[in-house]
Amino acid sequence: MRLSRIIMALTVGLAGAAVPTAAGAAQPQPPVYPPPVAALTVHPTTIRLGETFTLHGSGFAPNETVEIDVSISALPVAAPAEGTARRSDGSTVAMASVAYAQPLSAAPQPAPLEFTVKANSSGSFTVTYRPNRPGRYTFTAEGETSGRTASATGIVLPPRPTKPPHHDGHLPVTGSSLSTPMKLGGGLAGVGALLVLLSVAWRRRGRFGMGSR
Repeated sequence: MRLSRIIMALTVGLAGAAVPTAAGAAQPQPPVYPPPVAALTVHPTTIRLGETFTLHGSGFAPNETVEIDVSISALPVAAPAEGTARRSDGSTVAMASVAYAQPLSAAPQPAPLEFTVKANSSGSFTVTYRPNRPGRYTFTAEGETSGRTASATGIVLPPRPTKPPHHDGHLPVTGSSLSTPMKLGGGLAGVGALLVLLSVAWRRRGRFGMGSR
């Protein structure tokens, strides 16, 4: 009888100890969120030399310093240029890009290939970048504290070629240069009219026998 009571007491004790554990396991656990993913965008993605990129980063640690590395590669030779040209037969053909050589005297300061920006309290930042030569620009941002990285690419095309002034082979006529031929023409017309009158008078004089003998 005592043995059965001991077994029953042990059973009740084990059951009581298991109740809190089961109750704790049944409570909802807080969700586990994955760490933020860093992102970097370039706007606009294609610009002309002399224009500016705008870089926007997000997903970095709050207020951390972000280092941005810039790598530049040449544009493909066979890359089509903007616009088309129309042939005499009516067909169209892609226009070839115009080579651009910048004078050494007007060469701008080289754009930095490495710089840092400060993220705000939400882990975002916005910065501008002005390239100094055509090419494909790859921007890679890395947070110094979080180690999160992101990259984006932008294209820099040569500047639009300036069209030379159109000439049709004739010099422009100005007011002073136009008045001179008009005056000269008027003088010649007057002299011609005077000669005609003298000729008519001379013929009449000869008709009436008034000429010299």
